[in-house]
Formats: sequence, structure tokens, C-alpha cells
Amino acid sequence: MVNLPKDDRSCGWYQALPPAAPVTRLNGVQQADYAVLGAGFAGLAAARRLAEHRPDARVLLVDAQRVAEGASGRNSGFVIDLPHKFALEHPDPAHKQKLLGLNRAAIAQLDGLVQRHRIDCQWSAVGKYQGAVSARGEAFLDHFEHLMNDLGEPFRMVGHSELSAVLGTAYYRRAIFTPGGYLMQPAALVRGMADHLPDNVELLEQSPIRELQRQGGRWRLKGELGEIHTPKLLLGTSIFTREFGYLKHRLLPVMTFASWTRPLTDAELGRYGGELNWGLTPADHAGTTLRMTADRRILIRNSYRHVPRYGSSIDERQRQRIQADHRQAFLVRYPELAEVPFTHTWGGVYAISRNFTNFFGRLEDGLYASACDNGVGVAWGTVSGTLLADLAVGAESQQLRDIQQVTGMPSLNPPEPILGMGVRSRIALAKWQSRREL
Repeated sequence: MVNLPKDDRSCGWYQALPPAAPVTRLNGVQQADYAVLGAGFAGLAAARRLAEHRPDARVLLVDAQRVAEGASGRNSGFVIDLPHKFALEHPDPAHKQKLLGLNRAAIAQLDGLVQRHRIDCQWSAVGKYQGAVSARGEAFLDHFEHLMNDLGEPFRMVGHSELSAVLGTAYYRRAIFTPGGYLMQPAALVRGMADHLPDNVELLEQSPIRELQRQGGRWRLKGELGEIHTPKLLLGTSIFTREFGYLKHRLLPVMTFASWTRPLTDAELGRYGGELNWGLTPADHAGTTLRMTADRRILIRNSYRHVPRYGSSIDERQRQRIQADHRQAFLVRYPELAEVPFTHTWGGVYAISRNFTNFFGRLEDGLYASACDNGVGVAWGTVSGTLLADLAVGAESQQLRDIQQVTGMPSLNPPEPILGMGVRSRIALAKWQSRREL
């Protein structure tokens, strides 16, 4: 039995969108040249690339929910060019340069789609800040400076006064600004890309697949009201890849949570005193991510949970406790905005691995997957989905060779209940150690 997504219905990004177009569901027996399961960043990119390679092929893109209801529409709206913090520790400079090149290829691809189709998603090349609140955070920031020097990438140290003028709060000691990142409205971006798929891609939403079977050289995807038969299947299912029996005991489901305010009024914006449209990630990875959106909303993201049953692992009482933690983080930064309410609090599930390794490649004959983004899914999902399609059609490139060289097999996890106890303990320890950064 496949455990399906159980996302909450309070994602601010999604609720801010206009109503979605009428849904088309999987119905009856469908024959396809290619099927792509999962319509997030990876799945959308894979379906688009398959259609470009094979314009006469029938490509079916299937999702259990509406586009942008899942993890791709729930992140904090960063598209980051730099390797992940853990990847920056890699001893091989060439490895890091490959990651950097892949991320920037993804950003260029997304930028082209946004411009070509005029996708209204607050897309902006404004870079990002990495900020420190305490001495612990500053120590991480110093280490990040060292890693950036080794990488040879541009960055700028931002002192307290300049940073306060941007953020509208004196809470942070200093930050490092890196210019290559983009900001956007993730649900709007994902839906916009789905609205402009090539003509030979058919999108089927609210069509959960309950079972995969291999029959006579073809894959059979069994849904509730229909099924798909295809010789080639690409999985852009992230953590849910394990529900189909692949990468089992290698992926960890983690949920991170965000809350945001309604748009600030003119008077509130005056009291705030900072700029619009910026994003800050914590120097200490367990700290707080902070955003001011282009439409005047302040977003707070922290709080992590191990969610073995995905959204079903979180109930409303837990969500209220998380919102209270977010409220405290908001008030210490913006006490002058104490009357501004949060309108939405939501979580999103992603996959991490114990060795921080992404999986990319072939699982079986005719079956390919990109799974485990380790929390940086926008750029990675886009480029890995694109190159997974290249792999499926046999299109060689330097980028394909690069992604094959920087990916591998996520390490095995210990069995339950040891795994759950260990993950929960690690999250609790990180929260305690980073308490001054929250």
C-alpha cells in the first residue's frame, strides 16, 4: 500500500494564488511513450525535456495532488546557486565546481522559462544574505567565509548597520551577501511552468498511483480510476520514491515549517523601516530563515520534525506549537509589528540522506529516478529532472557526466525504532545548540 502525500491545506504561497484551472485526472487505460511521476521541479523539468527530445512522443506527467500543493510549492522561495553548506565541505574543488555549474544551469533554465512565458512569480535576481545572531552564528559565518574564499566565488561581508537598514531589525550582528541567488514565489513558479508545458505533455493531477508493476518490457502504473502503460518511467517523487520499493531505508523524511504575515500596511511598512524583497538564511543551519517578500509579507521558517508518516505525522496541536515558536522568533526581530498576525503556517516534506548524497540514475530497465535533494530542491530538482530525461533518451552531455560524478547512493539507515530516536534526538540537540540563532 503506497502512503500518499498528506500535506496541510494552509500553505500561504498556494493560498495566495488565484483558483486553479479545472483538473484533468487519470481515467481508463492510457498508453504513453514516457511517463513522469511527480509534478514538482524535477518532474516538470523531466517532462519538458522529454517533450523537447521527442516532440512526437506522448508524455504523461502525473501527480497525486494539484501542481504546487506539494513540496515544490512550499519552500521559502530561494533558488541558490552555491553548493549546499555540507557540499561546500567537500575536499575536491572540482566536485564543488560541478555542483556550482549544475545549479547555475538550472537557474538559467528557470530564468528563461519565466521570461519567455511571463510567469508572474516575483522572480528576482537579488542574491541572498547569510546571517548571524550570536557568537555561535558568527563562528559559522567565519567558516563560510573561508569556504567561499576556497571556492573563489564573490561575496561581501555586511556589517550590522547596513544589514539592519535592509532587514528592518537590529537583531543580527552581521551577514555575508552572495549575489548569485534568486528569490521567487514557489507555488506561482511551479504552476506557471505547468501551465506552459509543451503540447505533447499531458498533465494529470489528483491522480495518485498506488502500484508499479513491470510487465513484458513495459511499466504499469495503477491508479484509482485508471492506469498507464509505458516503456519508460521517470520518478520525480523525492521522499515518496521509497513508497514504490526503491531506495528503501536510505531516505529520511523531514518536514520544515514556515509562517508568514498578511501584507504590511503603509503605516506598518513605515515602522518596519527596511527594504522589500530580500531573503536571509542562517549561518547556523539549524537557525531561522527570514524573508521579506515583494508583496510585503514577512516569512519565518524554522522548526524541523522527523515525519515517518509524512503529513499524517503532524496534527493541529503540533502546528499551533510550531506557530507559537515562529511568533516568538518574529517578535524578537520585529517588536514594533506585534499587532501584525500570521495568516498561514505550513510544513513541507523533503528527503535527506545520512551521507548527504543525492541519488540520480537508472533503477531498473526503463525506470529512472532523481531523489533526495537534501533540502535544496529548486535548482537541484530542475537540473536533475532535465538530465534524467537526457539519460532516458540517451542524450550525452558534459552536464550529464557531471551530475553522474557528483551523485551516488544514499547510505543505509539503522532500523526503527533506533532511526526515529536518533533523528529526533539530533533535531532536539541542534535546536538547543542553535537556540540563540532562532
